[in-house]
Amino acid sequence: MSGRWHRGEHVAHFDPYDLATAVDPYPIYAELRESAPVYRNEERKFWALSRHADVVAAHNDWETYTSTGGVTIEGHESGGGLLITQDPPRHHWHRKIVSRVFTPRRMLELEPFVRSRAAELLDAHTDLDEFDVVREFSIRLPLDVISELLGIPEVHRSDVNRWSDQFLARGPDADMDKVLEAGLNLHALYLSLVEDRRRNPSTDVISLIMKTDVVDDDGVTHTLTDSEIAQRFLEMGAAGHETVAKGIPNGLMALTRFPDQRRALLNDRSLLPKAVEETLRYDAPSQLQGRTTTRDVELHGTTIPAGERVMLITGSALRDDRVYDQPDRFDLNRTQDPSTLFFGFGIHRCLGAHLARMEMRVAFDEILSRFPDFDVDESRAHRHVVSNVRGVSTLPFRPSPSRQPDAV
Repeated sequence: MSGRWHRGEHVAHFDPYDLATAVDPYPIYAELRESAPVYRNEERKFWALSRHADVVAAHNDWETYTSTGGVTIEGHESGGGLLITQDPPRHHWHRKIVSRVFTPRRMLELEPFVRSRAAELLDAHTDLDEFDVVREFSIRLPLDVISELLGIPEVHRSDVNRWSDQFLARGPDADMDKVLEAGLNLHALYLSLVEDRRRNPSTDVISLIMKTDVVDDDGVTHTLTDSEIAQRFLEMGAAGHETVAKGIPNGLMALTRFPDQRRALLNDRSLLPKAVEETLRYDAPSQLQGRTTTRDVELHGTTIPAGERVMLITGSALRDDRVYDQPDRFDLNRTQDPSTLFFGFGIHRCLGAHLARMEMRVAFDEILSRFPDFDVDESRAHRHVVSNVRGVSTLPFRPSPSRQPDAV
């Protein structure tokens, strides 16, 4: 079976690992919302919720939809100590400690670095007819930012990027031995940085988390072990650059598809925050979040048994016409509140949401300042077939459409 639907046949088949789904999942999502809001994929053994109200409700009900079984279709990350696979009470005090990294003051202090690094990366390509905006910009910027925030030495940053890509690989073709190896390599790197700070205390983020403790609901004081700190940094280092690395090219493609909205943004930079929000709604980098039912759930006349994998389709919820007018249009004047669903919702909402927003806002601003007439070539973009995230791995970017690249 293939990941496509046929208009008028009222048949929906959803498989995140189908190439058709990777290329354009939104017609499939629309059919799911109408004909199969509680969808069952027998081959891959998961259920899927596609309507906005159902996805939000599931995010808010961690007692029924637990993350402890993993957040992907396969659930291989279950039991690995990741914060996103933990529920209260343990989740709360781990999150309280790590949240000290992402304070508004710290984000404000980081913005000058983000802007200078974005400018440096873009200025290196001003004389080119074309370059790959993913490889040369959208991957490198958030990697350097999260590395700056966490204190990852520059000598290790290319390894962090490579291992993070391997660690996040999912799907039928993913080599789980390489996923495990990458996770171990990242953990070992971060553990070495933590151990170094034990010997040489500083004022950086690692030292801050070492010194931070919280009191749980039972009055017990907790601090993180060195291994737990390394695990939290592994998560932040991997996930901290993925949303931005995917979100920037998704936004550039949307601005190319909707030239009227690009003109509006060029004429009024106060719309930059709206451009970020609308990018994350229109083509969300995080498309799916996996949960496991802890009890039988009755929804839309269908019963999902306890112990079943349920995929919450954020990408569909954010195109639900029950919430959004003309949901398939990229619109900077949109007034509907997307409820930040693109960063998760409830207890597992992304800790780095403010940082990701700021990075994308600065990136769009710096790109438009240098290349107001830029063009991207979606026909030559490449997509990896990955279950949870959506984005391109390459995207040809022309600073000026009047300057065509030399023929190959």
